[in-house]
Amino acid sequence: MAEIEITLHAAFTEIPAQDWDALACPEAASGRPKDPFTTHRFLMALERSGSIGGRSGWQTRPLVARRHGVAIAAMPMFVKHHSQGEYIFDHNWAQAFENAGGSYYPKLQVAAPFTPATGRRFLTLPGAEDEGTAALIAAATQVAAQNNLSSLHITFCTEDEARRGAALGLMQRITQQYHWYNKDYTSFDAFLAQLSSRKRKAIRKERETANGAGLDIRPLTGKAIQPAHWDAFWQFYQNTGARKWGTPYLTRAAFAEFHDSMRDDILLVLAFDSGQPIAGALNFIGRDTLYGRYWGCSADYPCLHFELCYYRAIEWAIANGLQRVEAGAQGDHKLARGYLPAPVHSLHWIANTGFARAVGEYLEAERRAVTEDIDLLTSYGPFRQSLPDDNTGT
Repeated sequence: MAEIEITLHAAFTEIPAQDWDALACPEAASGRPKDPFTTHRFLMALERSGSIGGRSGWQTRPLVARRHGVAIAAMPMFVKHHSQGEYIFDHNWAQAFENAGGSYYPKLQVAAPFTPATGRRFLTLPGAEDEGTAALIAAATQVAAQNNLSSLHITFCTEDEARRGAALGLMQRITQQYHWYNKDYTSFDAFLAQLSSRKRKAIRKERETANGAGLDIRPLTGKAIQPAHWDAFWQFYQNTGARKWGTPYLTRAAFAEFHDSMRDDILLVLAFDSGQPIAGALNFIGRDTLYGRYWGCSADYPCLHFELCYYRAIEWAIANGLQRVEAGAQGDHKLARGYLPAPVHSLHWIANTGFARAVGEYLEAERRAVTEDIDLLTSYGPFRQSLPDDNTGT
């Protein structure tokens, strides 16, 4: 069998879209990709807009494995000079390593930038999963070692990829998010009927409050999204970014790129007051999942955040036959609104053997704790459980 040739690229523009997408989303030949976040168009939108590259701290270095000139595997890889925009937090690792006299940055990151959504990170041709994954891991760790980089991090990978990576010697991490699952609901009311009476009443009250403000709430996708909508959402996004993490990760140009190449992949839920947008939630559409990404507003209305980000997302998913809503990182408050805890997987390699041993011990304890938390939180979830509370008929 011919040897696999590995190439390290300096930009996604160096890789033809058809070659990349044949690896990232071969299923798109018969419909939507499983998720849009490793498609060539998404990564190019970030690159063209300056959201990655330049002085962003995300230095683009995608890996491609080829045999006989044909791409069989690839990874969206970056040299990182900070840990921002990743959502699998390693700030404490960086501090501990640097306190001990090491240099944690730069490091290698395999990710969909700024996107806490699970998806494939080892992009392989169907049938080449094992050899493609092994070739990519070997190449990435070699790049790290040869360039004196501290570590390699593969974040928000699939559970299957986590198993493959662990079998090849990478350290496995489990964290958690909250996801909503569609149990073949025919309507939002059918979903509510499965909740405990107390949770059902609370959600109805929140929706009444949000929808009683006299706002016009519109779910927009495809050609219904206009440039003026992005002008408004950019202001919302900046306001949220300034409150939460200082400088927004995406540039204004990123939203223009999304408009040009990804409108059919986007659900933008906007609230209007007298014809003017005053709040919005940005979602990306996958094959069977709706991915909640950003929210913002220019005026405060009680419960509007819950309505736009969670309840309208659930309604849209039910109406369009999607099986899951991923509402982004963190947020224990999502549990009361019908979202359940779900494990999130990542893989890690650290060059320094002593530090790697310490991190490995930490990850082993963390995995046990997170698994226990998920089990406990699920048992206290919002769904009905033959309790007196549920015999009210409301």
